[in-house]
Amino acid sequence: MATTPTPTAAKTGNAPPRSVLRDPAFLRLWAGTTASGLATWALPFVLGLAVLHRDLGAAGLGLVLAARTLGFLAAVAVGGVLADRHSRRAVALWSALAAAVATPLLAAGLGRSLVLMTAAAALAGAGQGACRPAFQALTAETVEPGRRQEANAAMTMAVRGSTLAGPALTALLAAFLDVGALLLGIGLLWLVAALIPGKGTAAATATASATGAEAAPRAGFRAEFLEGMREARRHPWFLAGLGALVTVITLGYSATSVALPLISRDRYGTEWVLAAAVTAYTVGALGGALVIARWRPSSPGRAAFAGLAAYGLAPLSLMLPVHPVVVVAAYAVAGIGIELFNVPWFTATQREVAPDKLARVSSLDFLVSYGLAPVGLALIAPAIEAFGVTAVLGACAGACFLVPAAAALVPTGRHFGRTPAPATD
Repeated sequence: MATTPTPTAAKTGNAPPRSVLRDPAFLRLWAGTTASGLATWALPFVLGLAVLHRDLGAAGLGLVLAARTLGFLAAVAVGGVLADRHSRRAVALWSALAAAVATPLLAAGLGRSLVLMTAAAALAGAGQGACRPAFQALTAETVEPGRRQEANAAMTMAVRGSTLAGPALTALLAAFLDVGALLLGIGLLWLVAALIPGKGTAAATATASATGAEAAPRAGFRAEFLEGMREARRHPWFLAGLGALVTVITLGYSATSVALPLISRDRYGTEWVLAAAVTAYTVGALGGALVIARWRPSSPGRAAFAGLAAYGLAPLSLMLPVHPVVVVAAYAVAGIGIELFNVPWFTATQREVAPDKLARVSSLDFLVSYGLAPVGLALIAPAIEAFGVTAVLGACAGACFLVPAAAALVPTGRHFGRTPAPATD
């Protein structure tokens, strides 16, 4: 199996391992990822403000957000192929620039043309979608193998921090700026995401160039995407993990997204439980990323699947007539667990997948995870009406516990690879 080349500069036996947070190349990549995360999470909030200001109707908001999602799903697969076919840095640059161009178009269409806003939202989603596999592959190019788990933890902290700070920062700026100015600010964030990250390592670039030379003339997009799918099938742990992740997102996350507001209102009679649980989940995820940045369990795959299964505590807590503090605590544990899965999952993908197919396999991950989430959201509400909230939450909690447990038993699932990952410290 092809592996990412190791850096030529070897550490001395007495030298302490260098933290990835002291690597300027990684910090540039981290800053770009953070900017893209802030832009991604701020846009729906800003469009919601446009509805409050009567510049956009509720139906228009739904259409614009749906166009962004469709743009994301269409571009994430194409972006994976492009990032394996060409420079990952170039793909990240042009896709972020596309999202940057889309935001002034959104501002121009605000209150004037819903057609223009819908097209601009699709372009913004396409830029966001093409960025994801390119940034994932750039992390593997920028960071040496021994530091990738720490790097992925830092990346996921940027994403979670953006989730927590993005809407709050946008609400603060909304006191001084109108919606059009806020949209232009999102465009500036995308410019930062486009221009700040540097290139990958010379060794990785040389490997990608050699791979491109061997593959000339290149196959079509469909053939190359299918080649990425074949690479994914070579790794039983990846297929099992993707199945477990999709189950938790489609059933567990969708069920709690629909049920939490209802239970917060009907059982507890306050919006506080809703706000506190969502915040606790994000804070827990930040804590989980901090833990997994340094923790190296002896069976990383099984530890990761156990973390993923912890999400089942969220729907389980909503089933029972417990004190609201128990619900908030369950969400915090679920947040911790999701990052105990995500960080080793990304790290193992970067380690085990052939470097020239990494972006395509990563795009398959994003495509399936994000693509099925709306399906779960669409089906959960009718299921609750038909069977009752308790039965649906119970079934979803059981699936969250059982499917990751079964995935942990597949071949190579214990270590997220055929052999244990090498120790780094």
